[in-house]
Amino acid sequence: CYAVEQAHDSITLEQAANQIDSECKIAVVLGHEVFGVQQEVVDACDACIEIPQYGTKHSMNVSVTAGIVMYRLSLGFRN
Repeated sequence: CYAVEQAHDSITLEQAANQIDSECKIAVVLGHEVFGVQQEVVDACDACIEIPQYGTKHSMNVSVTAGIVMYRLSLGFRN
């Protein structure tokens, strides 16, 4: 189970795609656009995935985030 959240120990989306075994079933948790994923949910997840961003923005629309994450993971693991 992976939360998409900027957190202290988060890994990049690319790192996640390279680390997750293609035979594993995974769940991706997306949070509220303003408040993110609740801390208790983050604590229950195996890791947090972060999409690297440049500039001054530190968040993006949840539907855009979902599309980016699902697209990258759909390319196959360990690419």
